Amino acid sequence: MATSKILEFYENTNVLVTGGTGFLGQILIEKLLRCTSVSTVYILVRSKKGKDVERRIKELFDDEIFERLHAECPKFIHRVVGINGDVSYPDLGISKTDKQTLIENINVVFHGAATVRFDENLKLAYNVNVTGAERVLELGKQMKHLKSFMHVSTAYSNCFLNEIEEKIYDYPVNHVEIGEVLEKLTENQADALTTRIIGAWPNTYTFTKALAERMISQSRDNLPVGIFRPSIVISTYQEPQKGWINNMYGPTGMCAGALAGIVRVVNCTGSYRADMVPVDMCVAALIAGAWDVSEKTKNQRPEDDPPIYNYVSGEHSFTWKEYCTVQKMYGDEYPSNRALWMPYIPLISNMYFYTISILVFHLIPAFIMDVISMLFMKKPRLLSVYKKVHKLSDVLGFFCNRQWSFTDDNVVKLWNKLSEEEKKLFSFDIASLDWWKYYKNYMIGLRKYIMKESIDTLESARKRLLIFQYISFIFTTVAKFTMSVLLWNLVQRLFFSSVTSCVEVTEMNKI
Repeated sequence: MATSKILEFYENTNVLVTGGTGFLGQILIEKLLRCTSVSTVYILVRSKKGKDVERRIKELFDDEIFERLHAECPKFIHRVVGINGDVSYPDLGISKTDKQTLIENINVVFHGAATVRFDENLKLAYNVNVTGAERVLELGKQMKHLKSFMHVSTAYSNCFLNEIEEKIYDYPVNHVEIGEVLEKLTENQADALTTRIIGAWPNTYTFTKALAERMISQSRDNLPVGIFRPSIVISTYQEPQKGWINNMYGPTGMCAGALAGIVRVVNCTGSYRADMVPVDMCVAALIAGAWDVSEKTKNQRPEDDPPIYNYVSGEHSFTWKEYCTVQKMYGDEYPSNRALWMPYIPLISNMYFYTISILVFHLIPAFIMDVISMLFMKKPRLLSVYKKVHKLSDVLGFFCNRQWSFTDDNVVKLWNKLSEEEKKLFSFDIASLDWWKYYKNYMIGLRKYIMKESIDTLESARKRLLIFQYISFIFTTVAKFTMSVLLWNLVQRLFFSSVTSCVEVTEMNKI
């Protein structure tokens, strides 16, 4: 691997990572420290809940996802520096000393800090996702030895289109004008005007991500900037651990809800593709992409678009129906020990039937269970849980009932540039992904990392599932028998009523 261009690129470099405490950021930092010879990784971290930067950095690396890093590179912590800062503050909220350190030393920037809440207040989302990106970009312009600047966006930044290419799109709105308008509004006023301001975009997240892309394209000057657009990022595929995930965003939340027996129906078109990508493959493409950007931008003209990478699964992905079928299969094999019922998710695209279904399968049972809880002097919870479930479902509905065609030529070309050794170290070829194996580990990961259930509880969970299946069988059998009896009685009544009427008519005719 000594001849690897990517490894040579990262050798003795200093890297700045924003969003390093997030899901993708953790895997990025782990991969850089374990698989490359970076000199130092600077992590922009804000104090939070009374915890200073040092404590947050320590807690970050205490996570089990870094166990392999601890084992293979036990002295890695000496290559990590925490920078106290926040992208939502002017000048990133960093001290003059830290700022000068970054200006003098940083070679590569990975900007991943963002608010990923789809329904975030527009004023707040703009400050973090647009102005925050602008602040990091301005710092990048001052860096004396910058080789590559990677901005992490989303494949759905232009989701109002059906076909999304690897290019910057023109919008009827300008990020500067939007910023000036939001500056004059309170958060409540911004909420009231959000639908009018974002227009064709379904939420504040995709809208502000689109504005950030346009801002970076227009303001980058001669910086070696690239934009990385992953689709829905879920658990790890292979490394550093299989099936690791630490959040309930997107379909993961609905899947975990189904595994727990809470989510019984989802608003989704089953025939559409579920475009999801593993976080470790996504990070591998991001790391390789930073090297590619440094090569591509050496002779780039100012009017050219920055290199853009749509990292998607596209035609290789399962449909939503296949995804749910596989999750049901592995959900039965690896059930939750705290499940309220069997895992099952019927997909309903028709809003009329979906509304009736959530009433029948969610709200009425939740109301009954909450009443029973109150009778036993316990706090009612299910209705409040379903309020969150339905809110998440409403947010996901836009993405589950539409399908996009993505162009990923730059990602494919990047993959073809890699040597065979590099392809093993930075594996991001989505066509090589074994989806069956991946989703199996995904379900095991949900159970282990999200629901915090050890493998020791699996046997009791299977017994619990078996009881639910028996109850379901008995209930279904009784219901079918009852319906059959009622139907038979109805048929008999209609038949005998018809016969009686015929006899009466015959007797009348005789008379």
